[in-house]
Amino acid sequence: MENTHERIVLITGGAGFIGSHLADAALAAGYHTVIMDDLSSGRRQNIPDGSEFYEIDIRSKDASQLIKEKAPTVIYHLAAQMDVRRSTEDPIFDAEVNILGTLNLLSAAVDCNVKQVIFASTGGAIYGDQEYFPAAEDHPTRPLSPYGVSKLTSERYLYYFHREYGLDATCLRYANVYGERQNPHGEAGVVAIFLSCLLSGKQCTINGDGKQTRDYVHVKDVVKANMAALGQSGFRIYNVGTGIETSVVELYSALTKAVDSNRKARHGSAKPGEQKRSSIDSGKLQQELGIDTPTPLSAGLDQTASWFRQELNVT
Repeated sequence: MENTHERIVLITGGAGFIGSHLADAALAAGYHTVIMDDLSSGRRQNIPDGSEFYEIDIRSKDASQLIKEKAPTVIYHLAAQMDVRRSTEDPIFDAEVNILGTLNLLSAAVDCNVKQVIFASTGGAIYGDQEYFPAAEDHPTRPLSPYGVSKLTSERYLYYFHREYGLDATCLRYANVYGERQNPHGEAGVVAIFLSCLLSGKQCTINGDGKQTRDYVHVKDVVKANMAALGQSGFRIYNVGTGIETSVVELYSALTKAVDSNRKARHGSAKPGEQKRSSIDSGKLQQELGIDTPTPLSAGLDQTASWFRQELNVT
């Protein structure tokens, strides 16, 4: 995209973990950056200097009004109800935020001729119990949680808005994202939860036997994918992960090394309905968008541990 200093990007969820890193990158690339976040999970201190910030819920009339006022070239849509457990307990709330909130933004985007929407989808929850590992983008989508259903539904709406109104749309299906600024309080982010416990001298709890696997991708690799997707035409879907499965036990062991701890974890009860294995293939992303090989887990965990040490004031 040319003349980036004249281009406006709007980031929903821009005060959050991933969104604030993306806002940093957009500003560094010369984009005028507008952040919309209701601060339900985002943090005011994450908002970078130089950006415009508006404390707004994506479901509200204020959200659609802001889009019409700012007329961004691109909307990065990261704001979401992202707690899988909460989605099973309250699927109506999950749908209100993740589906109706998305529709509110898309309707406003069409009204003011937004060129492109880049959507934060899920590679972990959207495929359900995988038939093969790692899953490519054409793997069957059979989500096992209302959260996964809401993300898949939003992808389907994006396709509809592309076909009906010519809105360019790129869906990025994230693996389990970790890194600096991740919130250790809540469902998302086992890396942040473990680091917070280890650095505070508390015992960590591993759910079940800890043999369940996930694909852990560093936040800076997710940001690279988002920036590379800017200006893409058409409707596209990309996985953003590493293709590597890491068990919770293996992850915990790597984190104890990163913080030089010999503290043992305890095993709690397994989460009902939890997927046993998950990993996604990012070959298409690397080929079509020229993305580098993702950050090795050990290097990413070292960087993340260093940030958490500083944040928690642990020497």
